[in-house]
Amino acid sequence: MKKQDAALVYSLLVERYPDARDSPAIIAKGSAFEVLVLTILSAQTTDRAVLKVRGPLFTKYPTPSALAMAKTEEVETIIHSLGYFHAKARNIIAASQALLSTFGGNVPESMEELLTIPGVGRKTANIVLYHALGRNEGIAVDTHVRRLAQRIGFSNTDNVTVIEKDLMALFPQEQWGDLTDVLIAHGRTICDAKKPRCEVCPISSRCRFYATTAKKSI
Repeated sequence: MKKQDAALVYSLLVERYPDARDSPAIIAKGSAFEVLVLTILSAQTTDRAVLKVRGPLFTKYPTPSALAMAKTEEVETIIHSLGYFHAKARNIIAASQALLSTFGGNVPESMEELLTIPGVGRKTANIVLYHALGRNEGIAVDTHVRRLAQRIGFSNTDNVTVIEKDLMALFPQEQWGDLTDVLIAHGRTICDAKKPRCEVCPISSRCRFYATTAKKSI
């Protein structure tokens, strides 16, 4: 896809989802520590499920030092409703310990440093950098962004690393963070994984999936 076509798609999605970044139903709100922990917990789990454990978790463990000293079993009890809660409990405790031992209890502000923290990959790091620290260093590619990038025609692969590079090449840096938010909003609202509602999609005329697949069945 050409840059000018990608820009038009983006503008149409921003018009359709003007409040995507400020939605209360997202986990990327709060302190950098909270965003870091919640994003680690969000893997293979819905934001809605993560938000349910947010209150109990941070009431008991409000700081990196508190969570770093937590017993794994007690954290598991709080987050047991989430998928892979055993590994996630270990990761958020280890992440808190890393914040204390390496970064003085603060969440680091660079991609390179964030990637040294247990449980943190580029997706999590990008979310923390943008939503908690106001830095656009990359594009968070979650399941929605990966699916839509391929469907719309932003990328030709399902490799998240390549997708991120393709998106960064298509869009100006100042749009990277918000691009993730509007694509997620579109994926949740219209471009569902199993039953995309192409008949009401604001970008169907610019979408590769609609042109090659969906249009024939509508």
